[in-house]
Amino acid sequence: MNREKLEQGLIQIYTGNAKGKSTAAFGLALRAVGHGFNVRIVQFMKTGEYGENNAFKMLEPYLDCKSFGRKGFIKKGEGSDEDKQLAQAALGQAKKWLMDLETDILILDEINNAIWFELLTVKEVQDLLAVKPDNVEVVLTGRNAPEELIEQAHLVTKMLELKHPYQLNIGSRKGIEY
Repeated sequence: MNREKLEQGLIQIYTGNAKGKSTAAFGLALRAVGHGFNVRIVQFMKTGEYGENNAFKMLEPYLDCKSFGRKGFIKKGEGSDEDKQLAQAALGQAKKWLMDLETDILILDEINNAIWFELLTVKEVQDLLAVKPDNVEVVLTGRNAPEELIEQAHLVTKMLELKHPYQLNIGSRKGIEY
């Protein structure tokens, strides 16, 4: 496959209370890999035990993903030291890949939630975006995107839930929700 490079990289955000934020970003990743772009995904607050992580391995070397999270839930404002250290490690990986000349698209999956749960600050993410090379696309996903990042982004999509299977007592399904 021919090696492509982006001429102009923008900042995208997928946020909102509905399903589909990570899915939209991963669809973009699949499309980009199909054109020969190198995609890097940093997953905040995720363990890597999701179906997409198995698929990502099949797309190597064009796609690389690293997950930084632990099992269990976090309450807002009550993240453990481990949770904060994992978020910082994820941010460090994001910066490393952002500065890598081979990265075309960097997806920061669930970074908005990491901010909302007070594991990262808006300023830390803005500092990361401030060093974004002009030819790298950065995608931020997760509920509760901060207004400061929404203002900074070039494309913002807010997922709006109209109906959900949970309302019918249908739980998460393998291959669909995880």
